Amino acid sequence: MQTHKDLDVWKNSISFVTDIYSITKNFPKEEVYGITSQIRRSAVSIPSNIAEGAGRNHVKENIQFLYISLGSLSELETQLIISHNLGFIDNEILDDICTKMKLITSQISGLINYMKSKIN
Repeated sequence: MQTHKDLDVWKNSISFVTDIYSITKNFPKEEVYGITSQIRRSAVSIPSNIAEGAGRNHVKENIQFLYISLGSLSELETQLIISHNLGFIDNEILDDICTKMKLITSQISGLINYMKSKIN
């Protein structure tokens, strides 16, 4: 029986969270309770909601949690752009992170479409 741990999107988002933590450890110490915390919570929310949705009994609930993960990705993108504008991350790091976010977004969207096809 497959679980959320078998999903490539979950595995990629777990790896992504590790990247986010590595990047934000270099943020200014005065931001530890500010944008650093916000970014980390948004990132952790992505695989967490994938896992929670997969643990639900109904496909529609699973889809809803996948949409929440997409929302967390959008929130995170905004926070990373703000961090870039404040000089906390450079162009290269932002581009790399955005590329990873696009992959995860695509994977979540594909999973949503697959789930929707199961209920139609």
